[in-house]
Amino acid sequence: MRPKDRISYFYDGDVGSVYFGPNHPMKPHRLCMTHHLVLSYELHTKMEIYRPHKAYPAELAQFHSPDYVEFLHRITPDTQHLFPNDLAKYNLGEDCPVFENLFEFCQIYAGGTIDAARRLNNQLCDIAINWAGGLHHAKKCEASGFCYINDLVLGILELLKYHARVLYIDIDVHHGDGVEEAFYFTDRVMTVSFHKFGDMFFPGTGDVKEIGGKEGKFYAINVPLKDGIDDTSFTRLFKAIISKVVETYQPGAIVLQCGADSLAGDRLGCFNLSIDGHSECVRFVKKFNLPLLVTGGGGYTKENVARCWVVETGVLLDTELPNEIPENEYFKYFAPDYSLKIPRGNIVLENLNSKSYLSAIKVQVLENLRNIQHAPSVQMQEVCIPYSATQRIFSLLECCLLETR
Repeated sequence: MRPKDRISYFYDGDVGSVYFGPNHPMKPHRLCMTHHLVLSYELHTKMEIYRPHKAYPAELAQFHSPDYVEFLHRITPDTQHLFPNDLAKYNLGEDCPVFENLFEFCQIYAGGTIDAARRLNNQLCDIAINWAGGLHHAKKCEASGFCYINDLVLGILELLKYHARVLYIDIDVHHGDGVEEAFYFTDRVMTVSFHKFGDMFFPGTGDVKEIGGKEGKFYAINVPLKDGIDDTSFTRLFKAIISKVVETYQPGAIVLQCGADSLAGDRLGCFNLSIDGHSECVRFVKKFNLPLLVTGGGGYTKENVARCWVVETGVLLDTELPNEIPENEYFKYFAPDYSLKIPRGNIVLENLNSKSYLSAIKVQVLENLRNIQHAPSVQMQEVCIPYSATQRIFSLLECCLLETR
């Protein structure tokens, strides 16, 4: 058992002040609510708190195309009418609107994830948290699903400078398609996504049959789920798959995307997870004692998002929180019971995930993992990558990232 974990926590209040629009489900304000809960429970006294740097355009262009980054940098609500073709080209519009301080918003949340990865690389912490990050749908050349810059891909690229293999785990209700696509053809990163699939649910990808390609074949794992999955079913499946993944893949670091739209009663979600069930996944991953980068993601019932992420901050700190929420600036949002537990009365959907269905998914995933268990691959050996060699690594990665399915 290693000594008590050193935890770095990244937050910039400006990230919660942007406004997607009156009818848009994404409310960055939830990040301010989360942070004030962290403060009210005095969790900040147990962590190192950092304000992230604003990622430079050149840093964003380590994954995204320079022309897309440049367009995000210069477009404003007042000028967007001048660029109808570019808006269509980069998929900016109803789901991904142009709003005030859009580029700065991207710089802050991406900077947080990059900084978190760098602190882990330099062994300055054991766990790094950036609840503002986790925007997993953004693609190399376009926005998607409320996501503009894919901070997760940028953080993983940073971790790959020091680690031969990185494991990405996603428990958002939506498929982590942007991260999967970025690393679809490489065995340097294994992506594992647990998500709702079917019924035209966004983004429409994430079938169990999507397993990666070329050198990355069998290194993309998808766990497609149906409406209404509950704590017991989800956590049992999660633990069985992740334990085998870690045993087989032997990652040097883990990135965990904790999208809270998989909670019961989410505005856009369709699962029945409680905060206890959701946070149990975080607790399980923490037990592997590997360098761990934790981000936020989706979550559209903002008071429940804040509840969830403060509980999971507590889990990472091995601190159990009282159910009664302390007074804080956003106290009124947690009425009428002012408790951490999700209030009764949330819509509870029928669990359409039968035991036979979940068993079949697990069997298929474990069978795919067996294909790499004894594969003769240099990536299955411990490889020390000196910092001076990172340019060569980025050249190799670029070959993978430029390819598309």
